[in-house]
Amino acid sequence: MAGMTMARKILARKAGRERVEPGEILFVEPDLLLTHDNTAAVTAKVKGLLEKYGVAYPERHVVVLDHVIPAANVKAAENHKAVRAYVERRGIRHFFDVGRGVCHQVVVEEGLALPGAVAVGSDSHTCTYGALNCLATGIDRTEAAALLLTGKTWFKAPEGILVELRGRLTPPVSAKDLVLALAGEIGASGANYKSLEFSGDLEGLSVEERLTIANMGVEMGAKAAIFPADRVLREWLEGMGVAGEGLEGVEPGGEDAYVRKVSLDLDGIEPMAALPHAVDRVRPVREVEGLEIQQCLLGTCTNGRLSDLEEAAALLEGRRVHPGVRLLVAPASRRVLEAALEKGLVEKLVAAGAILLPPGCGPCLGAHQGVLAPGERCLSTANRNFKGRMGSPEAEIYLASPATVAASAVKGRITDPRHFLEEAGR
Repeated sequence: MAGMTMARKILARKAGRERVEPGEILFVEPDLLLTHDNTAAVTAKVKGLLEKYGVAYPERHVVVLDHVIPAANVKAAENHKAVRAYVERRGIRHFFDVGRGVCHQVVVEEGLALPGAVAVGSDSHTCTYGALNCLATGIDRTEAAALLLTGKTWFKAPEGILVELRGRLTPPVSAKDLVLALAGEIGASGANYKSLEFSGDLEGLSVEERLTIANMGVEMGAKAAIFPADRVLREWLEGMGVAGEGLEGVEPGGEDAYVRKVSLDLDGIEPMAALPHAVDRVRPVREVEGLEIQQCLLGTCTNGRLSDLEEAAALLEGRRVHPGVRLLVAPASRRVLEAALEKGLVEKLVAAGAILLPPGCGPCLGAHQGVLAPGERCLSTANRNFKGRMGSPEAEIYLASPATVAASAVKGRITDPRHFLEEAGR
């Protein structure tokens, strides 16, 4: 009998089953339901029923205001006000107001997503928590509204793709380059309703790097992107003070549990970029060098963590952002910002000419803070480069790593960060 993927193992455990087969429909109680600025829209769908029955598990509902923060207009302010009223009325204790950070980073920092858990959220990048050995996936607002009332939802057990990583990344190549290379290999729909599950030489990937990789699983159509509960994760959890009871992680099944296997040689990956207007339109940075840019974005739930700011600050130290470029920096959370201040990273970034934004989603969704004008080109560490994503549909978005973004911000054009190491004689 074939083995089971990590996703199916988690579902089987939650359903009280010994085994789950691909395609089976199961009803389970998720351990976590995330909503953000869309909370008011979610609760409005079942307003009358909430008044009658209340929230089934208020302790499982996590609410973070992060998308349009601070409020950019009256509509956003009214929305935030409605969310705060809901939180107070329903006793939602896991509430994080404006300035606390991007929802996915906050969930991780607060230890709300643990190995072996099922986490869902009304945001497609909920898959980020797969880095922590969770079955984590996005759901729509109607499904989230029903979950508030019942505490349950359905899953179709997904097939799995095994991603075997071999070797070690060579700086300045990073996890963002890895996941862009993977997207180029699998394609934007190559993992539709499948779980991407990682194995192989994972010791060299930190939890922060795994978060970057899992975050972009949905960009390949994946239902989930899951790393095993290995030593690296357990030591990180202990350092976060959330280790202990309930850490019942799962490991990948044998190769016979998967419908496809993809192998990546990490030693051979170079700085990568996703070209407009598709995440899987991937090329080595060296092939697109020289393209002028007007804006750079360092941040988001993909690459706004402390290690990302460290990587960019190291390249920017002693240098200046090109006068024709706006370098926007949005730390993923207040904790990240505080740590960056303590380490002197913010001082280095600002001294180089960066513009510091509040912890949150910032320009990523094109609602405010760095909206692009027609004809402009942005190089971003975000996860999406769809047409019109950051403003004008006549603008272009390229995706790349923090190192590539920092190097390009200095040169005023897309630049391979390895040139900076060559200049330093490294």
